[in-house]
Parts: sequence; structure tokens; C-alpha cells
Amino acid sequence: MRTETIEIDERFGKEYAGRYVFGEISWAKRSRTIQKHTKYSQMTGQVQSSDYVAIQAETIMASLKEQPEHKPITLEKLLAEENGVPIALGELFSKIANKLNGLTVEEARFLSDKSEEASRIQQSQSTGSAKSSDGPSQNYESNQQKPSNTSL
Repeated sequence: MRTETIEIDERFGKEYAGRYVFGEISWAKRSRTIQKHTKYSQMTGQVQSSDYVAIQAETIMASLKEQPEHKPITLEKLLAEENGVPIALGELFSKIANKLNGLTVEEARFLSDKSEEASRIQQSQSTGSAKSSDGPSQNYESNQQKPSNTSL
């Protein structure tokens, strides 16, 4: 299992100074975290919404194996909109967790699209045809666009 250790000085504040050790998480843990914070349509299996911030915060916490004794990093602190972790520190932790867990910047940005694609593949395997699951959604989108274009 890969790990990465960083020493944080006081540039983010005294409370965050110290040694942090991050470790790789399992595929199952990452998949469960994504599933937990992603809502799928019961009818189509497509992604309706995905809470990327919560997914990233839980990935950071799962990857964070050691931190200073006073435990400055908590899930609540990562998710807090007021008095949360400084932006630059959160971005640094995200970068480390994503690197250790095989998540590229592009994958992280399009996390919900990847989940949607996996859902479509799973659905198409159960229905027996990938074309039939992709076809109607494309036709539906183009049908929706035509009336709005003509009404302009």
C-alpha cells in the first residue's frame, strides 16, 4: 500500500501545523463512498446528482492515516462552509488523496460522469443491449432541444 507523508508548517495556521500521513484506500472503499453520495434514477439507473464535496472529503478522511495529536482534520471540518479547512490546505489534501488512490484531476472533475457511465453499462448488461439504453436518451435530448430552438 502506497503512502505519502507531509509536514505542514504554520502557513495555514498553528492548529494545522504538523505531520500528516496519507495512505491508499481500497477500491471497495472508494466505490462505496461514491455510491453513498450519488443518487441514481430508479427507472434509468442514470446519475441524478452527486455530492462531489462529500465524496472528496470522505476520500481524504479515509486516506488520512495519521495527523497531529490534537486531530485538526475531521470530516465535519472538511465539509464546513463556515470555519472549515483553508482552501489551499483542502486542495493539497485532495491532490494527495487523489494521487494515492489513482484518481486523476480529470477523473475527479468528471466523477459523476464516470458513475453515470458505469450505471449505464450495468443497466445495458441487464437489458442486453447498449444501443437501446443510449438511443432513447439521445433522442429525448434532441426532441427537447428542437421545440426550444423553434420557440426562439
